[in-house]
Amino acid sequence: MFGGMDEVDWAALEHAYGPADDVPQMLRGLASEDAAEREAALDGMYGTVHHQGDVYDATLACIPFLVELAADPAVQDRGGIVELLTSIGGIDLDGDDELDPDDEEFEYAANYAMAASAVTAGADVFLALIDCDDRGVRLAVPLALATLHNEPELVLGLLRERLKIEQDPEVRFACVEAAGRIALRHRSLASEVVEWLIELARMPYEPGPPPEGAASGPPGTHGVDPRPQDPAPRGHRGPAPPDGPGGPDGPGGPGGPGGPGGPGGSAATAQECPGSRSYDAGLRLSALAQLARCSPQALPVDVVPEVIGLLRELRAGPVSTRPGPPPGCPGAARPTPWTGDLLRTLHSGLGDRVADRTALLADQLCSPDCGQRIDAVRMSSGLLRTWRGEYGELVALIGEQLADPEPRLADAAAVALGELFGLAAPAADALADLVTAEPGCWVREWAGGPRMLGNPVAALARTGDVRAVPVLARLLELPDAPQDLGYALDRLGTAAAPLAPALRGRLARIELDDRLYDVAGPLLSGLSAVRAVEALPEVLRVLRGAPEYRREWVVELVLRTLTAFGPAARAAIPDLRGLLAGAARSGSLSGAFGARTAAALWAVEGDAGAVLPALRTALAALDSGARRSAASALGTMGPAAVEAAPELRLLLRSSDPWTRVDAALALWRVTGAADPGWPLLMAAWETLPFTRAPVAERLAEPSGDGGRPVAAYAEGAERTLCAELSRVRRHNAIDGGYGSHDIVRDERLLALCRRALTRERPNT
Repeated sequence: MFGGMDEVDWAALEHAYGPADDVPQMLRGLASEDAAEREAALDGMYGTVHHQGDVYDATLACIPFLVELAADPAVQDRGGIVELLTSIGGIDLDGDDELDPDDEEFEYAANYAMAASAVTAGADVFLALIDCDDRGVRLAVPLALATLHNEPELVLGLLRERLKIEQDPEVRFACVEAAGRIALRHRSLASEVVEWLIELARMPYEPGPPPEGAASGPPGTHGVDPRPQDPAPRGHRGPAPPDGPGGPDGPGGPGGPGGPGGPGGSAATAQECPGSRSYDAGLRLSALAQLARCSPQALPVDVVPEVIGLLRELRAGPVSTRPGPPPGCPGAARPTPWTGDLLRTLHSGLGDRVADRTALLADQLCSPDCGQRIDAVRMSSGLLRTWRGEYGELVALIGEQLADPEPRLADAAAVALGELFGLAAPAADALADLVTAEPGCWVREWAGGPRMLGNPVAALARTGDVRAVPVLARLLELPDAPQDLGYALDRLGTAAAPLAPALRGRLARIELDDRLYDVAGPLLSGLSAVRAVEALPEVLRVLRGAPEYRREWVVELVLRTLTAFGPAARAAIPDLRGLLAGAARSGSLSGAFGARTAAALWAVEGDAGAVLPALRTALAALDSGARRSAASALGTMGPAAVEAAPELRLLLRSSDPWTRVDAALALWRVTGAADPGWPLLMAAWETLPFTRAPVAERLAEPSGDGGRPVAAYAEGAERTLCAELSRVRRHNAIDGGYGSHDIVRDERLLALCRRALTRERPNT
């Protein structure tokens, strides 16, 4: 073993942390007799030569030795090595072959391509491992073959044969998952895989027209897109959970699925009889999940009742014989810890079938298995963030989880509800009950950081429920109140006015030092939300005493507060005029700062002559932030800013699309005419979804002729607004990321669209 390894100049090669001279020791560690040494070596490989999924020249040099290790029956724990090879060789290179050789990404793409080629060349090794005695190897090999072997027909046949004799439920699931991967990667085999999955799921298949937007393919492919849709995260690796694979109660263990006391472990199960067409519930659920992944249009309309039935069948099966409840789930057993992965795959495949997914999640949230309910809460968050729908019942069920004795479940529910703002109203009573009964949930403690508002209290306040106000008042009485409390008042508005004296007192006592920005920000936000104009002296104290450190940031916080106060803050006019004059003289302040100062001065004083020169100057600045801030400020002035119309028209030709949008909206408000900016705004609506909310806000504004919105005078606006309301996907949903305010911003867009259309038809 390791022939030729000492001839490699490892010190001349590199991995994530520099010279790769430590790689031979890690490779030898993978073959150690000591389990701890093997585990450390595998972790080291992921941390260096395959750090975060990257491929280095040292990674390429490792591949022959890793293949040799995977093939040697004397090596223990080879499943981890197979997984490592699958990750190294299975990286998707879509589009990377078009990179320019001078591009900094070219070297990485070339390494990925060479890694894929090298591992694929040795993939025959995996063929001999499909019936290995080592369960971990059998778990890893199906996906390795489906991902790396260049004869997918052969691999599919092996998977089907293996399924007839394999006893371990998770290995069977791995075979089914690998078949789904083959369908995604190889269009010619998609139809065969789909038919097999339907057979495994024991359901008839009646082909129909594919849903709108489904990938199309040649006859027999059922519209399957051959590209991999959900590859595993590169380089991801972690220990199995206590109740998971390989544990005493995990699949294959004595008390878990596939073991003598678990589901699928009896010799009498139908799946263990090759000639039978009846399969255990877990395998049928796995088949449905993969069918949803690779050919969702093949799922019947009543797939959810079928899945719910399978879940209930699994719950009613033999329960784990562990001596006590699983960690963190008092009194609840979890005989099927792998169902979470299957359900996530199924939900992903169901996509925009919101009603089906909501019904399935509702059943999951009623499961006696607290682990499945935690999964359901998190999956519900993903659904709500991405798709629009009727969620009242689902939200109420999430609210019920707040009373569960398992703290992880209750906390997950509170976090999920906190993202919903007004949509969390069906759970408001449950939130209020928890907040009233458990003062311990009012704050969150952070090691080395300030106290923060507890998730249940923040969620209740975000619904706009006044029952949050007494709790917030109690917290403001504490010497060390949650630092972010003021940010929770936006949705409460003037209902939180009783908090103004306490907020004002805290603002008066804060030190005007280098921590001012962090400490004053939440307090100023809270005072703005409740329109506490009586706090103007304390606000001006912050403005006048702000230190040099982050001074511009602190002043901008004050400017937002003064803008919210409006004409009632007239005592601030001398300060604002002084700031505006200083911004004009000083090159150290940004043009955007000057524009925001002018906007605040206009909101307070309403003197166009005092602010127009500064704003028109900012429109010509090189800084796009200054131009955008100035355009937005001019838009708030309306016809009073008509002198700036020529400069705004020039900005319609800006290279920055957001500058063009801001200028078009401002020009429309200033001149009262939709053209010439309206066509630009409609183009941005389609190409820049995040512009829809500000455009819809303009369309919903009254036009001045009896309350009809300006949408009534913009050609095609009604069609555009109706199209937005008919969309199922949220306008700001992105794959692989989200923001804490995404849902409320999308709901605001929908409300603006409805408002524009409702006012357009006053007789309806």
